[in-house]
Amino acid sequence: MISAVNLTRVFGTVKAVCGLDLEIRKGEIFGLIGPDGAGKTTTLRMLAGLIAPSSGEVRVAGFDVTRETDQVKDRIGYMAQKFGLYIGLTVQENMDFYADLFGVDRKEREALMPSLLQMTRMEPFRDRLAGNLSGGMKQKLALMCTLIHHPQVLLLDEPTNGVDPVSRRDFWAILYQLIRDGMTVLTTTAYLDEAERCNRVGLMHNGRLISCDTPEALKKQVGQVCYEVRTSDNRRARSVLSSIDEISSVEPAGDALHLFASHELAAEAMRERLADEGLDEVEVEKIVPSMEDVFIATVRRGVADAARG
Repeated sequence: MISAVNLTRVFGTVKAVCGLDLEIRKGEIFGLIGPDGAGKTTTLRMLAGLIAPSSGEVRVAGFDVTRETDQVKDRIGYMAQKFGLYIGLTVQENMDFYADLFGVDRKEREALMPSLLQMTRMEPFRDRLAGNLSGGMKQKLALMCTLIHHPQVLLLDEPTNGVDPVSRRDFWAILYQLIRDGMTVLTTTAYLDEAERCNRVGLMHNGRLISCDTPEALKKQVGQVCYEVRTSDNRRARSVLSSIDEISSVEPAGDALHLFASHELAAEAMRERLADEGLDEVEVEKIVPSMEDVFIATVRRGVADAARG
């Protein structure tokens, strides 16, 4: 449903997206993951036909985005980062406006709108002004307006950014339902925990796609052993552990430390080393790395490979 070959976008002297190759299959949730400035939004805007690529080719739903822009726009739903609906209109009035904009006839909208309101649990708020909705409700309204013309492909730019955890969970439940109904979803996010919810994930850094696979496969590709360490003083523990040759990196992870080692280490030896430095209440556990761990490890490996030439 989405195909990009050597997709590149340059702004002046800045390469926002560099030679991106991407294939997204029908009926999957694909997550484009990375920090701010990684090139995620620029990629989505090129896929939606909002900006032209500097070079490369991109097709969506079988159509060339550059030469067949109108056909592409008829088949996609694009939801930008910022709430862009009309705050002076009610939920129902916003939906009616977008149905008019997309040329959805009255019979079709009368069949579709109740199901959208039910799916998003927004029925009780259909007469509330959009400006008076919570952040999570605004995102649900934006999604409903994006879906009003039955798109085949849904492009979401950080749809849960700044949304509370409950609303984030509800939003993902809606996406799963859309996938079951045959839609293809491409979502960008800076929340690496959301990568766990995607069928496949693309990791972006400095405009480049540095890795792409299922979350499970990406974890296996790290090629290192991950441990979680908790101590009474994580700052001191990080300094001590970083000095061990077999340990390649030690990073804060909430109230703990996550470290990567080139091979399996003895947990008791690490506890004794930390105890020798005066650290007590030490807990060491071998764990499966999180997507945040995977991203950091992948970036570090890329930097090291570049340094070696």
